Amino acid sequence: MYLRGKYAESGDAREMSFKRQRLMDQGPSYYGASGPSYIYNALPPPAPSYSYVPPPFPVVRLRGLPFDCAEAEILDFFHGLDVIDVLFVHKGGKFTGEAYCVLGYPLQIDFALQRNRRNIGRRYVEVFRSRKEEYYKAIANEVFDAPGGSPRRVAPRARSVDEVRDLSEFKGLLRLRGLPFSATREEIKNFFKDFDLPEENIHLIANSEGRPAGEAIVEFASPEDSKAAMAKDRMTLGNRYIELFPAAPEELEEAANRGRILSKSVEVKEQQAGTTIPILRMRGLPFSAGKDDIIDFFKNFTLSEDSIQIIVNSEGRPTGEAFVEFSNAEDAKEALSKDRMTLGARYIELFPSSQEELHEASSRGR
Repeated sequence: MYLRGKYAESGDAREMSFKRQRLMDQGPSYYGASGPSYIYNALPPPAPSYSYVPPPFPVVRLRGLPFDCAEAEILDFFHGLDVIDVLFVHKGGKFTGEAYCVLGYPLQIDFALQRNRRNIGRRYVEVFRSRKEEYYKAIANEVFDAPGGSPRRVAPRARSVDEVRDLSEFKGLLRLRGLPFSATREEIKNFFKDFDLPEENIHLIANSEGRPAGEAIVEFASPEDSKAAMAKDRMTLGNRYIELFPAAPEELEEAANRGRILSKSVEVKEQQAGTTIPILRMRGLPFSAGKDDIIDFFKNFTLSEDSIQIIVNSEGRPTGEAFVEFSNAEDAKEALSKDRMTLGARYIELFPSSQEELHEASSRGR
């Protein structure tokens, strides 16, 4: 009724003439006899002067994933982005090392592509643009290939000792990943306090600049001990959860030959830097967050813009991380109580940090 009234009031008879023309063109069932209709052949309405281009479907394809990769590791890989779905690709019942990841918004595709060739575990992962058709085809293939007719999903979980035993042979060595940069041999020894582990058997790994890489290789008394120590996988040291992997003597030898074993003097220096500088690392920030937003987040503390460093990647875009320097260690410790509180619509994770970690993040352009 509203549309009819609208046309009647506006005096626009074009729509009604088109309706009449369609009725007459259908023949005598409406008007009894057919007749010439050319006098009613009105010109079609002009085409609009613009064309609408819909935004791309927000999906990317990942290649080179570890074969024990879990959904939680994909979410961590794309931390800061809104991940809607993860579809692992199988062929002949085996995981191919590829996956499709659907994001919340088309704008996030470019941010996802910036993670190209970053690592999950020991593997670097390639990230490609994809299309909705490819994603739907992959779903169809999974439904066809999977038992029970439903796509496979890998539940987020920690690896068990039995699973790791299938992946690698224990040779008495474990690699630790995710260590705080200020971690010491004594702290690692306490982490494995149930084992007889002298400090000289703990080798902290350095990066190409001679700074801690957050990794270590530990020599146990026997392969059985290293296997038993895998029970500590994903347990925490300080505020960081530690990942454990079976390692081979060749890995330790290669690190030593390349000068990647951290010396005791550098370890002490890093420990002092990590404990005397009151810095917190923020993760999960909205990409639009500025220093004033962070100051407001920590409004109960005295901060200046100079004490805040927002981390950007090599293209100058925010990564969702920032480092904040507090006036004293007590303030930094108290500020940790805001861990997982929200800034805007995002919850923020807080971690104790150091000046060295700040310099490393800035120099890498993350």
